[in-house]
Amino acid sequence: MTDTKPIRVVLVDDHTLFRKGLAELLEQRSTIRIVGNAANGDEAMELLSATEADVVITDLNMPPHGGLALLRKIRAAGWKVPVLVLTVSDARDDLANALGAGAQGYLLKDMEPDDVVDAVQRAVRGETVVAPAMTLKLVHLLQGGAQPPKAEALHQLTPREREILEHLSHGLSNKAIARELDISHDTVKLHVRHVLAKLNLTSRVEAAVFAVEQKAGQQYGKA
Repeated sequence: MTDTKPIRVVLVDDHTLFRKGLAELLEQRSTIRIVGNAANGDEAMELLSATEADVVITDLNMPPHGGLALLRKIRAAGWKVPVLVLTVSDARDDLANALGAGAQGYLLKDMEPDDVVDAVQRAVRGETVVAPAMTLKLVHLLQGGAQPPKAEALHQLTPREREILEHLSHGLSNKAIARELDISHDTVKLHVRHVLAKLNLTSRVEAAVFAVEQKAGQQYGKA
């Protein structure tokens, strides 16, 4: 996908007013085009068969079967399209069930529109995206996975990279980190890549979880 080609999005939510409002917000960005709206999973499956969506954004709790059933149908059909859950629920079990069913992201409906746009763009790049408020709850879900980096790995980071890691632990997007540190967006992206490489991690979500775990055990120092 080139930078000039809009990201094609299918929205799934049983609340018509919210769905239309979200569609208008997203389409204000030239980088996103809404190619379908659905009120339930059945309508969504029909749309996905008829369109070439790059991302699906779905509510979690909606009749008759809900977003989890839609997720499972999408994966059972063999479609690799990234699916972002957008919900009011901040329950850890809902987060676990969504990611377990194949969601690439878990967003909350009180997020800023710019952060939702950022999540869509990151999902297309293959990143897993979780709302900042859910970062701590993600720690439990990732326990028992790949061996995490040891605390000593933090000494490899420069002072600026530690600042970046701190902001990642709060779930901030690259754009938000750039504003906080008064540096360019491209500079933040470069620092994030360096942090991941030095800690031997594959995603900013893993970096956020690692940072949260370290702060829970000890306050890591600043050089």
